[in-house]
Amino acid sequence: MMRAKKEVLYKLIYPVLIILLVVLDLFSKDYAANNFLFAQSYSTFIPFIDFLLIYNSGIAFGIFDGYGNLASNLLLVITIFILIYLIRLLAKEKVQIAKFALSLIIAGALGNIIDRFIDGKVTDFLHLEFGSFSFFIFNLADAFITLGAILIIYFELIYKAKQ
Repeated sequence: MMRAKKEVLYKLIYPVLIILLVVLDLFSKDYAANNFLFAQSYSTFIPFIDFLLIYNSGIAFGIFDGYGNLASNLLLVITIFILIYLIRLLAKEKVQIAKFALSLIIAGALGNIIDRFIDGKVTDFLHLEFGSFSFFIFNLADAFITLGAILIIYFELIYKAKQ
């Protein structure tokens, strides 16, 4: 009986994690959109991250930004297909670190898909810079995707190699 409860808990933990991360991402984007002025930089307590609100109708690093609704809608459809594929991978995965990594990526993708579906673009507001060198502007969903990808790489290259 106890084992069955544990199995149900393990099956629910990743969907719940995904939902919580998506809510956090969407809340942070809404907060940024309602409290920051567009293209105005705000200092934070983190020395290399500022708040800088922009809207990205393209993909990473602004690629395909400014190509209009057709490009944005095409990107939305492509990311939905990728999301479906990732959900299928998560359902088949047995290793917990890989399930966690896939959950992060799914949450990030879903957060950006919802944002793009609602606004036709993605809200970015975290500006990574060192000194006067600006790297990129991103959001929590992007951070989830990046962390998940790093964990997947770790899992594939290091964790599996040790076994």
